[in-house]
Amino acid sequence: MSVLPEFKNAKILVVGDVMLDRYWFGDVNRISPEAPVPVLKVERIEERPGGAANVARNIAALGAQATLLSVVGNDEAGACLEKLLNEHANLTALLHRDNTISTIIKLRAIARHQQLLRIDFETPPSHEVLHAALADFHAQLPLADVVILSDYGKGGLAHIAEMIRLARAAGKPVLVDPKGDDYARYRGATLLTPNRSEFREVAGSWKNDAEFNGKAEKLRTELQLDALLVTRSEDGMSLYRANEALHEPTQTREVFDVSGAGDTVIATLAVMLASGADLPHAMHIANRAAGIVVGKLGTAVVSREEIIRDMQ
Repeated sequence: MSVLPEFKNAKILVVGDVMLDRYWFGDVNRISPEAPVPVLKVERIEERPGGAANVARNIAALGAQATLLSVVGNDEAGACLEKLLNEHANLTALLHRDNTISTIIKLRAIARHQQLLRIDFETPPSHEVLHAALADFHAQLPLADVVILSDYGKGGLAHIAEMIRLARAAGKPVLVDPKGDDYARYRGATLLTPNRSEFREVAGSWKNDAEFNGKAEKLRTELQLDALLVTRSEDGMSLYRANEALHEPTQTREVFDVSGAGDTVIATLAVMLASGADLPHAMHIANRAAGIVVGKLGTAVVSREEIIRDMQ
């Protein structure tokens, strides 16, 4: 059994789309007389960092040092998100305020652990703020061991190709959590971590594992990636490097909520790599971390101690 490396000296720079996850918890005891919809009586409200902010929170929960670079609106939700992030001693949040947008909010209504509805509020950030964020990236890059670019498709990574180029030129590994069907902008990254549905959107469908493996290696080669890791839900994870394919089976346990599991995976990978682990070992530990976090409700985190207990 491999022992976990120390995480406390690992420094991760996270750049991407942040959001505030709001949860309305309550009970449903009747149907609305106005329309055939359930009436949720809200009894409790929770707020958690989401998107790239959840990636940074996962890094901090593991005991490593996270610096988060992103854009929020000059509003109540942005202030709330900043306050939540500042509660972590080893997380530095560099959030640019954009007066022209509202902070992204994902509002979920939940009754008896079942999600009834999700409402999204979002607008893309301005080009001026994005240029300022790029300047901050230049300044923070020399201080990082590993860079994570967390793309949620909300407009915060308009300069992602330039960020990848700068990080690789500086000798920093770049891990990208992708979104959408245009992966050309991720060309030259160290590692790409699509989930199965995201991979299918880009590579097309497959009939068997051999075809899946072929499509994965083709994508890795075309994008000039050092490695491609596809998270495959109940089928575990598959890692592709030059002339090598490694498969990690899923950890069998009850799945409660998969939201944010990809954030935990890429955060754990980055912390492991920054702590001196090789990529196969990092994948193994990330797989365990994902297995733990899907047993929790909503966007959640995993601690180093939880992983160690899970390995015993």
